[in-house]
Amino acid sequence: QVQLVESGGGLVQAGGSLRLSCAASGRTFSSYGMGWFRQAPGKEREFVAATFWSGGRTYYAESVKGRFTISRDNAKNTVYLQMNSLKPEDTALYYCASRSAGGLGLSSYDYNYWGQGTQVTVSS
Repeated sequence: QVQLVESGGGLVQAGGSLRLSCAASGRTFSSYGMGWFRQAPGKEREFVAATFWSGGRTYYAESVKGRFTISRDNAKNTVYLQMNSLKPEDTALYYCASRSAGGLGLSSYDYNYWGQGTQVTVSS
């Protein structure tokens, strides 16, 4: 299996920035792509961004386009989510996830493994 550990969450003021990291270990060779999702209290889990270990093509939710950037460092088996211009509505528990199959990875159902999440809180 693939183990995922997120880090980098915290409390920031609106307009600030954070960089989340997701370190993958275990059978990382079986991971085709990575994604970031978030879930706010009382809300459904929401797609944020996705990328691929090979090629690095990226996809974003409309709500974060232009503000968030997903990237990966293959040598470190680590995926990042750079979050700029943060808004209070970005407050959520952020999860990284790994999928072993193809596709765009825009649905949570596409993913096989999940981290435990890292909290991002944006104050006004």
